[in-house]
Amino acid sequence: MRGGAQAHLLEAGEGNYFVVKFKNNPQHLRVLVNELICSTLLRYLQITTPQTTIIETDEAFLEANPDAHIQLGSRHVPVEPGWHFGSAFPGDPYRLVVWDFVPDKQLLELANPGDFLGAFVFDRWTGNVDGRQAIFYRATMGPPPEEGRSRGFAPHVALMVDHGFAFGGPYWRFGDSPLHGVYRRPVVYRGVTGLESLQPWLDRVRHLPEAVVDQALKQVPLEWLPEGTGELEGMLLKLLDRRSRIDALVEDCCLANREKAFRDWR
Repeated sequence: MRGGAQAHLLEAGEGNYFVVKFKNNPQHLRVLVNELICSTLLRYLQITTPQTTIIETDEAFLEANPDAHIQLGSRHVPVEPGWHFGSAFPGDPYRLVVWDFVPDKQLLELANPGDFLGAFVFDRWTGNVDGRQAIFYRATMGPPPEEGRSRGFAPHVALMVDHGFAFGGPYWRFGDSPLHGVYRRPVVYRGVTGLESLQPWLDRVRHLPEAVVDQALKQVPLEWLPEGTGELEGMLLKLLDRRSRIDALVEDCCLANREKAFRDWR
């Protein structure tokens, strides 16, 4: 797969496919921690994102699949056996087409346009230092078509993906640059005139229970935390403190990007 983490698309049995980031990926082991924690937070905030899981690869699988490797310059680095991060592919890749780009017309007709606004609030809260990433697919709707008729298609569905650089990436510190966490296509922010346009996500972040963050922390495999849990726990405490600052974090970004993304901001 494209991207700095050099993820691979793997079949995990029973026709289930996952985009897998390996623990010895070129970015950092901590991007797996970030991905797993963000998946729990996004589900609580009701922002559409793939289901996630922990994928185990053993020596037998890696020996049988030498294409599963990390490319560092001219060197092939074997994938380490163990537990890795898996993000569910939204169907059978031999039958379902997934895009990472659709034209503005399709963006305006998304089945879930509000998720870009929710993701924007989420990215400001979590200090995502990457641009907003999303993938798109079209799902059929209704029963199979009658003979001689074509199947109807639902609008494109957007899935918010790639959260390895939330929390400042592997550094686990919040920089809050207003240039980070914004999707490159300003049409998704059309009609955002003020903080009221970003509800209910602002309220969901403000009132997110500490138990949700605690649940996310408990899901992280200890082998992903070779230095212990102390630094991660400290970062998550700061994340909880940032709930009360979410309005200011969002407003600063909207004002800084008024000429590009948030043209309707007043």
